[in-house]
Amino acid sequence: MGDRDLRGKPIADKILNKVETDAKNLAELGWKPKLVSMTVGNVEAVDVYVRNQRRTAEKVGIGFEERNFSGDVSQEELRVAIAVMNVDPQVSGIIIQRPVPAQISVKALQAAIHPFKDVEGMHPTSIGNIVYNEVDLAPCTAAASVEMLKATGLELEGLEVVIIGHSEIVGKPIAFLLMAEGATVTVCHHMTRNVPLHSRRADAIFVAVGKARLITGDMIKPGAAVIDIGINSIVEDGVEKLVGDVDYDSVSEVAGWVTPVPGGVGPVTVSVLMRNTIVALRRQKAAYDKEFSQVSAD
Repeated sequence: MGDRDLRGKPIADKILNKVETDAKNLAELGWKPKLVSMTVGNVEAVDVYVRNQRRTAEKVGIGFEERNFSGDVSQEELRVAIAVMNVDPQVSGIIIQRPVPAQISVKALQAAIHPFKDVEGMHPTSIGNIVYNEVDLAPCTAAASVEMLKATGLELEGLEVVIIGHSEIVGKPIAFLLMAEGATVTVCHHMTRNVPLHSRRADAIFVAVGKARLITGDMIKPGAAVIDIGINSIVEDGVEKLVGDVDYDSVSEVAGWVTPVPGGVGPVTVSVLMRNTIVALRRQKAAYDKEFSQVSAD
């Protein structure tokens, strides 16, 4: 079966083409989109992500600024920095790069970002909106994973989907996004008694657990779509390589579609971040226009 390699780049390019048009239109109206990336300390691990975000943003006409804070910064200092950006009309969206030092709570910082500027989709309001089927500002990786499934052309209504992994950033949001599309969703995790029992009946499987090659071909229903969200660094035959949570070789023999790692969900995640920046800016513009029209009426 395994000729259906589900690569991220064509899907990402499609999203970015629309983002570029939208960014140009908004800029012509005096609303130039700008994304601010917050990094804390000297974190080499995120350098590659930040570079990738900057390159993609600049390509589609979104301004990009990296704001780096020292490793010993306090929670309060970061909260104040976010409060200033919340009221800065030049800033469309704010993203906090992980990891952060031990003294910093990412959750508290995400809650400090105004929902209108929450391009990561991680503010409690954004997460809550998904429960009410308002899904246009969803967490980037979760939204990107669902875009990958949509690209297969499978009918999502009534589709049997199994999600392996129930994190707040990926597993749970994917479940709500798919329920909004009418899919039948089962969520498995480390306390699930018999994961293969569930995975073998699924038309589509999402895997996000952080365990290299956990899911093998004998756990997959023939013809299923398999979306691998894991990124694991392993050493094999003395060589360091990146692999997913799915054993690509055995799964691609059985699955109808399978995403490679790297080159699968990753590129789409960055494109969704850019799309979220446009959504966020549109919300800010709508709020401004509404307020301005009320002031004019008064």
